[in-house]
Amino acid sequence: MSRIGKKPVELPSGVSASVSGQSIEVKGPKGTQSFTATDDVTITVEDNVVKVDPRGKSKRARQQWGMSRTIVANMVHGVQNTFKKELEIHGVGYRAAVQGKVLKLNLGYSHDVDFDIPEGITIACPKPTEIVIEGHEKQVVGETAAKIRDWRRPEPYKGKGIRYKGEYIFQKEGKKK
Repeated sequence: MSRIGKKPVELPSGVSASVSGQSIEVKGPKGTQSFTATDDVTITVEDNVVKVDPRGKSKRARQQWGMSRTIVANMVHGVQNTFKKELEIHGVGYRAAVQGKVLKLNLGYSHDVDFDIPEGITIACPKPTEIVIEGHEKQVVGETAAKIRDWRRPEPYKGKGIRYKGEYIFQKEGKKK
């Protein structure tokens, strides 16, 4: 039994959901999101509560049950609030700035890195060494943060690079003479 799948998703005031077949559409003050579930689960909406149930006892049905419930819960949260990821830049001369729909990164390369901001995502740089990524879809926000981080991952000797806010980088000891 899925502990996550068993929990119903409650719809807060101002958020509505409609099911047609295997598709669910959630509308809220911040926008609309839709998701099409696999045939292994059943999605129902009753009295401002969304329930996800498996259609069988197979392993795949149990896997899809918890995942589908989590996706629906993230959609409900996303149409009411925004998801947020914060990145920190560590290193001498490393900095970031937003210019229109492009994030300009100076990361110690011989050229600046121009990162095109995806649709539905807002990126802000309150300081030259901080990047704040916000959006309504959790998966897109996380994927965007990971792509930016991949341009210069934190290295283990000095800790230079782009890291998530609050992320701990294990420091290695350098060579000894």
